[in-house]
Amino acid sequence: MRTAEIKRKTNETDICLKIDLDGKGESKIDTGCGFLDHMMTLFAKHGRFDIELTCKGDTFVDYHHTTEDIGIALGEAFTSALSDKKGICRYGSMILPMDEALILSAVDLSGRSYLVFDAGIPTEKVGDFDTELVREFFLAFSDNAKCNLHIKMLSGLNSHHIIEGMFKSVARSLKAAVKIDEAAKNEIPSTKGVL
Repeated sequence: MRTAEIKRKTNETDICLKIDLDGKGESKIDTGCGFLDHMMTLFAKHGRFDIELTCKGDTFVDYHHTTEDIGIALGEAFTSALSDKKGICRYGSMILPMDEALILSAVDLSGRSYLVFDAGIPTEKVGDFDTELVREFFLAFSDNAKCNLHIKMLSGLNSHHIIEGMFKSVARSLKAAVKIDEAAKNEIPSTKGVL
């Protein structure tokens, strides 16, 4: 079973996250932010990751610490659940339409973190969620999942659609990357012999 449980407690957030990479896309999410709950729920569904997540954060300030720390915890969970990464496909990509928005994402579970985030989200907020936090989430995730992650907005007008497209696209890219390659299930997918 490729599962992990991450508990992260700071002066700003108290997070408990459980993940099963080989799940059915079921989730129980309570981040304290309705929009982030929505994004994490569809991330679980489209990646077919079972996720239980609770976060008690300093949302009286804003959603910055909550969003960033959940990205950290999610990245740590992927790193833990994948262990030595033996047999994984390693790479995944998706071009995903969400109404007028079209989002490209690509991931390499390389053991090296790098984020390329090329998107112009047109509004500063969706509801009470600051849209600049989307980049912070994916930066925290890529740093802690130790993966290369590229996200590019090919088109889009509606901020909600653009961000939702990103979470769905990245989830489906990760779903492909963590999949076990049956032809090479006992191999590390690198000439280095380690990821």
